[in-house]
Amino acid sequence: MSNSDASYDDASYDHVTDVVVVGSGGGLCGAATAAASGLETLLIEKQPMLGGSTAMSGGVLWLPNNPLMQAEGVPDSLEDALAYFDSVVGDVGPASSKERRVAYVTEGDTMVRFLQDLGMRFERCEGYSDYYADVADVHGGKARGRSIEPAVTDGKQLGPWFDKLMPGMTIALGIVVMTREASGLQMVKRRPKAMRTAVRVGVRTAVGRLRRQTRLANGGALVAQTLKVALAAGASVWTNTGLVDLIVEDGRVAGVVADRDGQSVRIRARRAVLLSSGGFGRNAEMRKRYSKQPNDGAWTIANPGDTGEAIEAAMGAGAAVDFMDEALWIPASVQPNGRPSMHNGERCKPGSIIVDRAGRRYFNEAVSYMEAGRQMYAHNVDGDAIPSWLIMDSRHRSRYLFAFRPDTPEEWLTSGYMKKADTLEEIAQLCGIDPTGLVATIARFNTFAKQGTDPDFHRGEGAHERYQGDYANKPNASLGPVEKPPFYAVELYPGDVGTSGGLLCDEHARVLDTNHDPIPGLYAAGNCTASVMGRTYLGAGASIGNSFVFSYIGMKHAALVASGDRAVT
Repeated sequence: MSNSDASYDDASYDHVTDVVVVGSGGGLCGAATAAASGLETLLIEKQPMLGGSTAMSGGVLWLPNNPLMQAEGVPDSLEDALAYFDSVVGDVGPASSKERRVAYVTEGDTMVRFLQDLGMRFERCEGYSDYYADVADVHGGKARGRSIEPAVTDGKQLGPWFDKLMPGMTIALGIVVMTREASGLQMVKRRPKAMRTAVRVGVRTAVGRLRRQTRLANGGALVAQTLKVALAAGASVWTNTGLVDLIVEDGRVAGVVADRDGQSVRIRARRAVLLSSGGFGRNAEMRKRYSKQPNDGAWTIANPGDTGEAIEAAMGAGAAVDFMDEALWIPASVQPNGRPSMHNGERCKPGSIIVDRAGRRYFNEAVSYMEAGRQMYAHNVDGDAIPSWLIMDSRHRSRYLFAFRPDTPEEWLTSGYMKKADTLEEIAQLCGIDPTGLVATIARFNTFAKQGTDPDFHRGEGAHERYQGDYANKPNASLGPVEKPPFYAVELYPGDVGTSGGLLCDEHARVLDTNHDPIPGLYAAGNCTASVMGRTYLGAGASIGNSFVFSYIGMKHAALVASGDRAVT
């Protein structure tokens, strides 16, 4: 494999390599793939820490018919996965073409085997259901789930690189909890099964400390493991190095201009540039230009580096974009300290309801987080749904965690963040909700909830809704009346963990121009692209899965092109 190309003048560059990868989430998978294929690879990350949104996440990957499913005999197939895509995503254009869907499913399986061969370890998230499984008119969903997550990892195995990892959930929570365990832990005050899970988590955490390990789970473990294999494969990594622009020569992306520790550097990429960075969740100007409104980014928990430079640079090179108004929505409240708190399990538990300012219920509160955010925007035509209100009765507050807290801090009440009242009329007045509307809505809701049914929005019928509910609450794990005072309420906004629209790519992860032709030398994956999932979120880990799989696909393709394989177009 040649490391030179006479058609370009390497002398005009400060650094020359085969591949430049921008971003250290799924980009680490791309770097490992390129380096293991024999390409000299440089990954650049603008932050001083590695991992970005991936490190801060649950670290889960949604991968149909993956090797772990096959090993455990969990039924799945390409046909089922494509039926699920068709049912949920539908026809949304080239970002989710059949070719991209097939590539995602088939290459996802190959990618996991590749990473396992390099030494990475994964575990199945048994029962972490596809988000639309068992929903009416949806085919191909799996109630047992298609998600995997990294095994617990000792961060100290990275040596000095450990100090370069973005702190993740393990560091923030102080406990080593697997992502698939988090839903059950919300019931630790009430259910023996949840208490056993808490004990297991406690023992796992304590044993790690006794052994002087720095145990990581979730996104921290995923980034740590992928960084380790990328470095072992020979990839170089530069932090504090942000993308400024793409260099285009003779119609081909030939490298990047980057800012490294305040110095401008020109980096030649002989074979490929892979953009595998985040979206623009932290770019207020881009959010104003593209995002659903109202939204200026105040409700996001996207990582600080999620500022959109990769998208803008590629657009400057002629790239097409799609889904720029979408984000990875999740209902959020804004705590007294001004920080958003995301709410997933809380709204899925019995004894809760979400209403607009008129006191009307307008969607199934227990749907997936991205679907919930989309419903909030869809209902906000008259400005009544942003904010909405999550209302809970005293049983809900006594039984389940809220914002990972088992109690109700006095500051929540004195600051007005959480309202509390003895009657529904009073809670309505405190929240600025129409009292008559709220009382009528909850009266109707309670009548059916006591029977375990929801004829209006079918809450609790989907597998994911049952998974996030209270498994011991009969006959519906997600549904119970809101009737026991005092009542509590918090404002909900359509928060997000980052944007999910961006560059249009083909099944090889090549970035497409506005004529839908590939831009030579340029590949992209992750949240800077228009997702193969379209405007939906198919299951836990859909975002990271999209980032990892297409980073892998893109760098496999680049390696084949570099090898002169005539079968590659």
